[in-house]
Amino acid sequence: MIPHWSELPDEDGDDGSGSMVRPYTITRGRTAPERDDLTLITLLTTVEDEARAALARGTRSGPRALQPEHRMILEHCLRPAAVAEVAAGLDLPVSVTKILLGDLISQGLLLARAPLSVARASGGVDLGLLTAVREGLRRL
Repeated sequence: MIPHWSELPDEDGDDGSGSMVRPYTITRGRTAPERDDLTLITLLTTVEDEARAALARGTRSGPRALQPEHRMILEHCLRPAAVAEVAAGLDLPVSVTKILLGDLISQGLLLARAPLSVARASGGVDLGLLTAVREGLRRL
């Protein structure tokens, strides 16, 4: 398993103040995602065939190269996961995670869907279940 960026040895003599240098490096200097439609609850799923082919090509240089964080995202999203879950799993800020997700979506390695469209695709929203959840929350 590839170590997380926060576990790498401190080569710059950083004082451990939580500098944002490494996340800035992960995004290749980008500070905003190309896509603005990713919310915290957007569901992400790996496109397995394309992801397998990209992973088999190995690491290469260039703007479309997969970084270790990209690989961890693809692994994490083999089962649908929300943007917030992926960010927590990577232990990266959501803004940095969205940039990485945008990379994978643009390469066709990851699908992003609004949660409601997923519910509709699986046969519709169960209003009875939603009502029961609402009533249960009210009782709390």
